[in-house]
Amino acid sequence: MRIVLASGSPRRRELLDQAGYNYQVVVSDVDEETDLTNPKEYVLELSRRKAKDVYQKLVKTDKMVVIGADTVVSLNDKILGKPKDYEDAYQMLKSLSGQTHHVYTGVSLVYYDGDKLIEKSFCECTQVLFYPMSHEEITWYLDTKEPFDKAGSYGIQGKGGIFVKEIRGDYNNVVGLPLARLYHELDGLN
Repeated sequence: MRIVLASGSPRRRELLDQAGYNYQVVVSDVDEETDLTNPKEYVLELSRRKAKDVYQKLVKTDKMVVIGADTVVSLNDKILGKPKDYEDAYQMLKSLSGQTHHVYTGVSLVYYDGDKLIEKSFCECTQVLFYPMSHEEITWYLDTKEPFDKAGSYGIQGKGGIFVKEIRGDYNNVVGLPLARLYHELDGLN
């Protein structure tokens, strides 16, 4: 089956590479603005938009599935996406310091089953507890430039991993793609 990843995220590509998938990347350019405030609904909506957008751009074949994904961090029911700037990233990290938060990744699979267009979506949630972080630790981390393209302003797979005290759930979900669940969903399409 031809797999198309509707994401420019290098972390999602790395995860698919690690799992041994052959795939093509076609980046979606849909509007990511939404009024949704529930993190699960938010990531599911954006993953659907991305997958459908890319599917519509491609020459359709019966043996093709487009994967759309979106990840956010949620703290006390507030969505923390990618930081707008240095101060925004600082405030996010300060709010996460010593706290438990949730990472939601919505994944949508769009494919043609021979009769009609099918869309299958799911969401995974992982709980993450951070150690308390000092002002100096936060500014050091921001100076690495790592946080600026990541939901919640940190990368668990990079330098940001030193702040993680505990994780409950799928580590890869925090990176940006719940790989085990995705494998089983894709396997069910064959």
